[in-house]
Amino acid sequence: MLELHTLRESKETVVAALKKRGLDAAESIDALLALDESRRSLQAELDTVLAEANHLAKEIGMLFKAGKGVEAEALKAKTADLKERSKVLQEELNEKAEALTDALYHLPNTPHESVPSGKNETDNKEVFSAAELPELDQEALPHWELAKKYDLIDFELGVKIAGAGFPVYKGKGARLQRALISFFLDKNIEAGYQEIQPPHVVNAASGYGTGQLPDKEGQMYHITNDDLYLIPTAEVPVTNILRDVMLNESDLPIAMTAYTPCFRREAGSYGSDVRGLNRLHQFDKVEIVRVEKPENSYQALEGMVEHVKTILKALELPYRILQLCGGDLGFTSALTYDFEVYSAAQKRWLEISSVSNFETFQANRLKLRIKDNHGKKALAHTLNGSALALPRVLAALLENHQTPDGIYIPKALVPYTHFERID
Repeated sequence: MLELHTLRESKETVVAALKKRGLDAAESIDALLALDESRRSLQAELDTVLAEANHLAKEIGMLFKAGKGVEAEALKAKTADLKERSKVLQEELNEKAEALTDALYHLPNTPHESVPSGKNETDNKEVFSAAELPELDQEALPHWELAKKYDLIDFELGVKIAGAGFPVYKGKGARLQRALISFFLDKNIEAGYQEIQPPHVVNAASGYGTGQLPDKEGQMYHITNDDLYLIPTAEVPVTNILRDVMLNESDLPIAMTAYTPCFRREAGSYGSDVRGLNRLHQFDKVEIVRVEKPENSYQALEGMVEHVKTILKALELPYRILQLCGGDLGFTSALTYDFEVYSAAQKRWLEISSVSNFETFQANRLKLRIKDNHGKKALAHTLNGSALALPRVLAALLENHQTPDGIYIPKALVPYTHFERID
């Protein structure tokens, strides 16, 4: 979340930055600052009352020692009034603090100065392309038809077992899925990321820590009896490893990677956008997470982008990179690059990775700080990216590599699949 001192000292700058998101936050920030001022006034009054009560307690003790019991008893009545007043003030202060935190939780991150203004995905800016679009046979099939033809994925069986959006991978489809996971993890480990196997459920504190709560509460599967959430991405449990942690400068950078299934309730759109693997409620993803010193975070972001490029090049897939405009930027992000692969049979672009810098937004929620050699403390910068999300990568692999003789596996994957062709 945004820092209070930033809102106090640079309100107009924050308001102007949030307008890139299409959000006029002036009134809400004014209300938030008024709430903060009220909280600070209550805190000052409470401190005064407690100090007076402590002073009287010492004075009462001295009066009793001096044998002045009557005077001491008179002061005890005043002390009781002060204690009652402090109790009321503490309750009011707790309410104000809770309301202030809630207001901060609902305010999105400010976009980086390089983020273009825009309303939605149509205003995103293409910044890189490696897209030699393949020419497929006229009888080329979309991936859901290929999955059926070669018995790779059974979407109907998934509906029977769980519902729409929960496919069953079979035979070479399952092996290709497992191969991609291992390939992605190995590439990330080679690049210096430590592999993590985190829980697949998180508590509410973890959801608030990385910004999924309260922003995306309706999109997360909630286990009511235990008040736990199925993870929408490995970013949540992996980043929360460092919640309430004070790091030394020498600990940085921290780079972690994890494979997990991901669960998202997102629904509501129909047609080709959700056919086959295009949109699922459960899918596999390999994530990369970094924690950096503020002055290094944007260089690290560019390094993450270059890393994802190497993976897509090895998969022999046409792709492009978009810088997201303010209106399409995620709630927690300051700057995001989206990777899209071209789906040759569907003749459309499919998002397969987002690489983002959150600056201090998550760290402030997480209480994740850095201490330098002189003892000075500062919030860390957190970053994350998909490297990669499997469903649409798999869709693009099946569609772009199909031939009349079968589906060919990229050379980089053959040591993982142990087969060169699906036929």
